[in-house]
Order: sequence, then C-alpha cells, then structure tokens
Amino acid sequence: MADARKLAAAALLRVEADGGYSNIVLNSALNTSEISHADRALASALFYGVLDRRITIDWLLSKHIKTPLKKVAPYTLTVLRCAVYQIAFMEKIPESAAVNEAVKLIKASGERRNAAFVNAVLRNIIRTGTDLPYGNDVRTLSVRYSCPEWIVKSFINDYGEENAVELLSQSLKTPPVTVRVNTVRTTPERLIKILEENNVKAAGTETENALTISITGDITALLPYKEGLFHIQDTASQTAAAVLAPKSGDHVLDMCAAPGGKSFTLAEIMENKGEITACDLYEQRVGLIKKGAERLGLDIIKPVCADASVFNPEFGQFDCILCDVPCSGLGVLRRKPDIKYRKPEDLSALAELQKKILKNALLYLKKGGRLLYSTCTLRHEENEKLVNSVIMEYNDVHKAYEHTYMPHIDKTDGFYCALLIKEDNTAIG
Repeated sequence: MADARKLAAAALLRVEADGGYSNIVLNSALNTSEISHADRALASALFYGVLDRRITIDWLLSKHIKTPLKKVAPYTLTVLRCAVYQIAFMEKIPESAAVNEAVKLIKASGERRNAAFVNAVLRNIIRTGTDLPYGNDVRTLSVRYSCPEWIVKSFINDYGEENAVELLSQSLKTPPVTVRVNTVRTTPERLIKILEENNVKAAGTETENALTISITGDITALLPYKEGLFHIQDTASQTAAAVLAPKSGDHVLDMCAAPGGKSFTLAEIMENKGEITACDLYEQRVGLIKKGAERLGLDIIKPVCADASVFNPEFGQFDCILCDVPCSGLGVLRRKPDIKYRKPEDLSALAELQKKILKNALLYLKKGGRLLYSTCTLRHEENEKLVNSVIMEYNDVHKAYEHTYMPHIDKTDGFYCALLIKEDNTAIG
C-alpha cells in the first residue's frame, strides 16, 4: 500500500504546486504507474479525500504544529494530510498503519529529517482525538465542512443559514453517476438490460431518459458507452435542456458547448433532425465535441471554434440558443473539490464575461425564439441578478421560466437556468 500513498501524495503535491486540474493530474499519475487495482483505489480515495477535507485536516494539524502550516516542508505537509485523512475519515485503515506508512514515506524522501516530527504530530492527533467543532458561525462551518469561509458566507447570504448548511453537507457526499440515454439509438428499458448484461446495475430516475448506474471502474471502458448508447450527464443539465425544448428541424446554437454533453442531449431531443452549432473557444475542446457526437451518431452537431463573447454575423439567426456560461462552479463542489481552493478575487471578472456572452447570444436569437441561460453555480451574482440586469436593457425580451436546482432538494447538482423569450411583436394584429 506504500506505493498508493506515495502516488497520492505526489499527485496532491503537483496539484498544489502547479494548479492543475485534479482529475487530469491523478489520471496521469495512475496511467503511468504499475500499481495493483487495490492500490489504485486507495490512491484515488486518498487523493480526492484530502482535496475534499483539506481545510478540516489543516485545522486538526494546526492544533499540534506550532509554526504556520505554510512553513512546513511541502512533501512533509502533504504526507501528514494523507495520514490525518486516514486517521479521521478511513475507518478500515488502522491508525498505526497510517502513522507507520507516513513515517516510511518521509524517511525515503529528501525530507527524511522530518520523520520524528511526523511521527509525533500524528500520534498526538490520535491521542487527543479528531472531534470537530459544533456551531453555525462561519468559521465553525468552514472547518466542519471543509469549505472556505468566503463560500460559506456566499451560501448564507444568498440562501439563508439552513440551506447553506445543507449545501455544505451535500458538498462532501459522493454524487451519483447519472447518464443520459441516447434515444436516437436505444430506449431506457433496453439500455438497462444491456448494462445489466455488462454487470452494471442501472435504474430509472424521475427525469425522462436519465439513468443512475452503479460502477466502480472506468465507465468509458464499457461496450455500451463505446457504442454510443449513452453519455454521462447530471439530471439537472438534462432537465435544463428539456426546458429549452428545441423541436426537430430547429436551428440551435450552443454558445459554450465543450465537452458537448448539453449539445448531445439537445440533439437527442431533436431526434437528430435540424442543426446545432456547438461552439468553444479552444480547438482542442472543439475536438472533444466532435469526437463525442461521432460516438453517439449525432450528425446534426456542427462543432465550431468561436469566441462566445464576440458577435459573428456569419452565424445568422437561431430558433433556440443554449447559453451555458463559464462560472464559479459552486454547484458541483462534490464532483470537483479543487474548485473550493480558487481565490474569490479570481471570480471578479466572471459576471462581466457572463453578461457579455448573454448579450451577444441575444443578438443571434430570432424573434419568437427561446434562449436558456444556465450555470452550474449557486451565486445570485452569476444567476438571478445577472439575468435580471440584462433583460432590463431589452424591451423585447422577457423571462418565461427560472429555477435553481439545489442538491438537497432536487437531488441533483447545484444548477441554475432561466428561459428567455424574444418577443415577436410583428405577429401582433
């Protein structure tokens, strides 16, 4: 198991040092290693567990380390975090094993002089216990749910204390694996049977054509996936696509499409009839859309490299537009825990970019057309407030529908969508 712990620590150190995407960093580390299936599982659990609980872990460590944690040698601190996660949150791992393996890793590293320090800190934590503070003040909630104080404050200010606590609690839970059935090629009933034949349990949901599946391995390795019978997508995104409700034959624009999930769902709703222009700023990500559409057999999707914030008169006008803008991602913390460690000042330009994209999208919308603005965040500034501020500038645009999906209420990821209609005044009289 030492290899698993070493791999997890190295990957965590790389994320912190380079600011890389956690899933990419871990997958790269796993794909270049030769460790066993059991060790891969442990490495993954440690890696994501430490990312999820780092604020809590650091609070426990700070009670037993006199100097600021930022002054502790980087690898030593990372090994300590992994060990504390095992002690506090992994019941099946003996506390003694967590300590001994951590000491071994330090002794085998360039920071071997810290072995006694690591041993002492971890044994003190075991001796004093890992109980967490209770209370609903911002600091306590931050420690208990391992979430930065600025996010705690944001949730409380926007949704109230009770909802904030629920959102924080949900952020630490394991999300379900949800897929969208490719209705161009199969049905939910048939796909359930096919998945069961591949030793994968699947069940229907309240969302039409959505299934939850139970799988421990790589979902993309499944034959039904390779055959394009489904794509991975949370039910909130699927429901939002249904709200836009494009018809067969419609001309649709997906402003910020990559990696393409919502474009795929829209194409399936349209029965693969019509045309979807699916845009992304980066050529590599446009390639992901193209690859996914080909796998699913959705030939109405036309991937295009384009800046969603800049008007392109060659695009023409569209019946329906999906405007799923870049956002702070606070609705998907349980899937992407590294989002928590972004600095709040990094988000300052987001609302302006979102507003610019939305106003540009309205230029492409036909009279009588429908536009869905959506985000996977839970911040009024990026959602309700932004939409309201934009539509106040237009006499011919109104909001027909609006909903914020809450994980503890809707059993989905956190998600916001608003359906805007451009009025066709020429039809009057």
